[in-house]
Amino acid sequence: MRIKFSLPLTKKIKENGQAMILIVFAIIGLIGASALAIDGTNAFIDSRRADTAASAAALTAALTRIEGGNWRAAALATAAANGYNNDGVTNTVELNTPPLSGPYAGDSEYIEVILTSHLQTYFGVVIGIPTITSVAHVISQSKPSELGEMFPGYALVSLAPHSKCESGQRRIAFWIHSEATINFVGGGLFVNSDNPKCAFWSFGSGSVRVQDASRITVVGGADIQKPKLITPFPIETGTAPIPYPPPYKMPQASCGSKTAKIDEDTGEMTSGNWDEGIFPPEGVTILGQGTYCLQDDFIVKEGQVLQGNNVLIVMEQGDIKISGYAEIDLSAPKNGRNAGLLIYMPIDNHGLIELNGSDDSKFMGTILAPGAEVRLNGLDSIQGAAYHSQIIAYTIEVDGNDSIEINYKDEQNWDTLSMPEVILIK
Repeated sequence: MRIKFSLPLTKKIKENGQAMILIVFAIIGLIGASALAIDGTNAFIDSRRADTAASAAALTAALTRIEGGNWRAAALATAAANGYNNDGVTNTVELNTPPLSGPYAGDSEYIEVILTSHLQTYFGVVIGIPTITSVAHVISQSKPSELGEMFPGYALVSLAPHSKCESGQRRIAFWIHSEATINFVGGGLFVNSDNPKCAFWSFGSGSVRVQDASRITVVGGADIQKPKLITPFPIETGTAPIPYPPPYKMPQASCGSKTAKIDEDTGEMTSGNWDEGIFPPEGVTILGQGTYCLQDDFIVKEGQVLQGNNVLIVMEQGDIKISGYAEIDLSAPKNGRNAGLLIYMPIDNHGLIELNGSDDSKFMGTILAPGAEVRLNGLDSIQGAAYHSQIIAYTIEVDGNDSIEINYKDEQNWDTLSMPEVILIK
């Protein structure tokens, strides 16, 4: 008698087949996981490298174009140095100016870099992904130098990037107090301090009035005791700061070897260097046209008269102090590279410019003192605007009991070159 057991054998064969299928799927899963781990990591690294290379190429292109070089060649060389040689197979580097699309399309100041990288996979090919493509898109701006007014739209500018709330010299960026009133026509006020409480400080009966559509703009915050004395109100606060030193080419003003001389019969002085004490010398009432380079204080006392057309005062050292009872009529040069510049105190002179004068005194031209304090203490504008000026200083104080008017017109003031800018835009 024979007995056959066929059922268990069939079951064993079926189980072996199922195990093989499971093993195959497991292997595919492991390969997929490896592809995700290894190829995914490589793709992420390549994407970061491509973005870095595109950014470097865009910046190089913008900078080289400003310098007048072959910006396309420079951009491609930078990309190649970062591992992307534009071979058309593993990577391509596309350069466009203006950009082909987007918000900067049509603007030739902008350069577009599109870097495409094709990365071969190790395990991804098994699951049908032989390459991974990364695209880096970067835009840079090359803004050349431009000749124009400094700080367009502002007649009075305080440059100090930081300030303190305590009263005292050079601690507060802009403050007005007592009963002074400052009126602006043709330009407003800009305060660069980032102090969140008192970049702009107004107390007592001091008032600030903007007579047109110009603005009062402050980087930090404001402490205003009487809002009704400020027009417009509220003022603009929290605006973007400007760098210090400011991004403008400073004046090239010197007197060379020329020495200032005095005509004792007429009381007139000729331009040049003056290093023989306080300026102007006793008896001088008229300044001849030209540049005056001073090594000591510039002081005009009570009762003194000083006139000068087409003059530039360069305060290499010393302070400026104009008495409230002096009579001043000074105007800047009308031609030449320093046309419109009346008073220049270089940034390394951290002195004081204190301006007063009689009610018919007049200053015409830019007063530029990027490292100094300016105090405006008077000049009641009964006879018209006292300052036909743009006044730029480190800190500014307005004091006294008089009305001070600043009537700013660009054509009466100094224009200079703004610094070229290179900006990276992701």
